[in-house]
Amino acid sequence: MELTGSWDRVEVDRRTFLARAGASAAALTLAANGLSVARAAQGRAPFSGYPFTLGVASGDPLPSGVVLWTRLAPDPLAGDGKGGVPARTIPVRWEVAEDERFRRVVRKGQATATPELAHSAHVEVNGLRSGRDYFYRFVAAGQDSPVARTRTAPASGAPLRELDLGIVSCQSWSGGPFAAYRTIAQEDLDVVLHLGDYIYEEGDTETLTDFRLLYSKYKRSKDLMAAHAAFPFVLTLDDHEIENNWAGLTSQTDNEESNSPERFTDLRAAAFQAYYENLPLRRGARPVGPDMMLYRRLAFGDLLDMSVLDTRQYRSDQVEESFPFGPLSPDAADPGRTMTGAKQERWLLRNLDRSRARWNAIAQQTIMAQFDYDTGDSVAVNHDQWDGYSAARQRILEHIARKKTRNPVVLSGDWHSSWVNDLKLDWADEQAPVVASEFAGTSVSSGCGWADDVEAALPVNPHVKFFDGTKRGYIRSKITRDRWVSDYRAVASAADRESPATTLTSWVVDNGRAGARQA
Repeated sequence: MELTGSWDRVEVDRRTFLARAGASAAALTLAANGLSVARAAQGRAPFSGYPFTLGVASGDPLPSGVVLWTRLAPDPLAGDGKGGVPARTIPVRWEVAEDERFRRVVRKGQATATPELAHSAHVEVNGLRSGRDYFYRFVAAGQDSPVARTRTAPASGAPLRELDLGIVSCQSWSGGPFAAYRTIAQEDLDVVLHLGDYIYEEGDTETLTDFRLLYSKYKRSKDLMAAHAAFPFVLTLDDHEIENNWAGLTSQTDNEESNSPERFTDLRAAAFQAYYENLPLRRGARPVGPDMMLYRRLAFGDLLDMSVLDTRQYRSDQVEESFPFGPLSPDAADPGRTMTGAKQERWLLRNLDRSRARWNAIAQQTIMAQFDYDTGDSVAVNHDQWDGYSAARQRILEHIARKKTRNPVVLSGDWHSSWVNDLKLDWADEQAPVVASEFAGTSVSSGCGWADDVEAALPVNPHVKFFDGTKRGYIRSKITRDRWVSDYRAVASAADRESPATTLTSWVVDNGRAGARQA
């Protein structure tokens, strides 16, 4: 998948729309309480209650269009996971306009929401202009969804001066009410990248019904809904959408009775289907049983090429499960071990070779930099991260160095903490040249109980330029032709949804020079 082009400014005042995010969230709250903001139904509705309680969303923008999403759920927490909708196909009308009042509708049509996909609708809109703001809404059972904003990707290869990117991951419901999204919805962003752990599985999450209910619980957050309504999202999953630290077709549960290959195959299939049902993903990502195609390339004009990876579905099993770290296993350096699978690795390297963009981003899940937790003569690592797949990491970094990939930046999540890392070919040599830079964002709400372990080992890991494990939030990156600036945005309390996000620190990578410096 290739998303390309140049941001043309339009007459719509984006800042005005973003300033209304709070009002949009209020409208979503009214809707969630069953108070319709819509036109009256014509005839008898197939269900009672407001159908858009889970909001609307857009994603994966192309120069000529985007995918629009909603899921009908007048009773989103109904115990059967069906959202209070009868087992029949429901027509869903949609409209895309150039203005918020829908006086200039440019595309419209009708989709079908089927019980097989929990009455979700994924509409792939085409024929739009590149680099433009658009507004969209759905109509079902005579009721309107909230109005939301999206943006098409820039035209392929066109000159692009700047791009504003939000980066999020790891939103545990138990960690707080997603305070970070309240500020994200008010930012002036072009696109939001979600690097995984959109939900966190619970001890009894096994069936498709279980996963559907878990998504319903998470997606009723009005701040999360407001963020989805403000920007297109690009999403990939990590482990907790299925099960902690899963790898390929291997479960990590200690319960041998439930850890049969058949059980985990069924679990993965259920989790993938619920993931697709609840997020703005294109039809090509619709899972087939336990398989789902998620890695893809996005290109924004001549400024940014981004390879979005899936580092769970094709990886080798972890050689060791000590948490948060354990003695380095000699098997971690086995060249046969893979984080991405051979096919995806070749695809990534081809992307880097063919890119003509000013910046090349690798968007993926876990910390890529080596991190040694042992402050003595031994080495201790987290084997779930790239340290457990060090030969695969070396192949990628050596390729970047040998082919002189232009301005490589790795974007990571997973570890519930903020990092700025230099990526090198030789971790033992403090003077070794930097090959690429890594920005790893903290969690939206998930805690970091191992922050003290990281802090204690920082002196023996000089390639880590910045670390913070106490704050929750996100990264806001402004990418220009001269520099990539990442602001680490943190809320004072993840437990208080009124808590605003402020900039904790800012780091810069200059065009033509690998390695980050503090702004």
